[in-house]
Amino acid sequence: MRSEIKRIVIAGAGLMGASMGQIFARKGYSVTLYDIAPEGIGKARELVAINQRALIEQGGINKAQSDETLSRMSYTMNMEDFERADFVIEAIVENMAVKLDFWEKASRAVSEDIVLATNTSGLSITEIAKAVHEPERFCGMHWINPPHIVPLVEVIGGSRTGEKAIGIVRDLALSVNKHPVMVRGDPKGFILNRIQFAILREALHIVESGYAAVKDVDDVMKYGLGMRYACIGPFETADLGGLDTFYRISSYLFADLSDAKEVPEALARLYQEGAFGTKTGRGFYDYGSGGAEQAIAKRDRDFLKISKCLYGNSGRNNEEGLI
Repeated sequence: MRSEIKRIVIAGAGLMGASMGQIFARKGYSVTLYDIAPEGIGKARELVAINQRALIEQGGINKAQSDETLSRMSYTMNMEDFERADFVIEAIVENMAVKLDFWEKASRAVSEDIVLATNTSGLSITEIAKAVHEPERFCGMHWINPPHIVPLVEVIGGSRTGEKAIGIVRDLALSVNKHPVMVRGDPKGFILNRIQFAILREALHIVESGYAAVKDVDDVMKYGLGMRYACIGPFETADLGGLDTFYRISSYLFADLSDAKEVPEALARLYQEGAFGTKTGRGFYDYGSGGAEQAIAKRDRDFLKISKCLYGNSGRNNEEGLI
């Protein structure tokens, strides 16, 4: 299995694929972004330009570094360009049937000795691998939005994924200053989304129960838990707070937390109304009159400040060798 990687193909030139491409290109890899539609290619170029401007404005890179990054990036609608790849990662639509169709074709368009990965946010790696030729080289490599800022990458093995493939993807993540976390057993949603959606379920339960408004719940995360969890995880938090205290609270609080198995009404209603958040201009908040662009820009500015403060230029926290 090929461990020396110089040429990377990213399938899916949307928000995730475009940002991932910039990260690889900045670290010296030759990157080709693939999409099936010319408008997808055009959008990717726009996203790359926006991200590069933001990084320059925040002092993450300078103009010369940006130009060098862009010189390593190319775009294609031709799957024949996969033949020269040393590594392929897919970031197409989060739909099992579409992914199966893609990998049925793509895994046969590349050399049999290269590692393949999917950026799915939670679909089964084992299930997707059923369409992959030589599935022992296939695994999940889940990047977190916005990928050009957030350091975490989840590396997920399916039932047939070989340890060598896992190691190659882990090393690739480290080579671009990401913080890889190994996920075993191919659980739905992996680790980040299982925690994220457990929080969202309880947050929705709190709002629907009338305990707090949407903004107040967000403020609890931003000014309390968010600050805490940016520095220490839930197990560290429990150790520092005292397991005796956490045991006693768990004994009465767990039974009162939401254990809903269906999508909460507040989320379902917005979905049915076509209110998808910033992409439609309305979600839990109203983003009219340029509000969506402002919200995204503010998020990225704040994330960059936090990243620089906590992780410096490395993009990840390697304190005490915890990778």
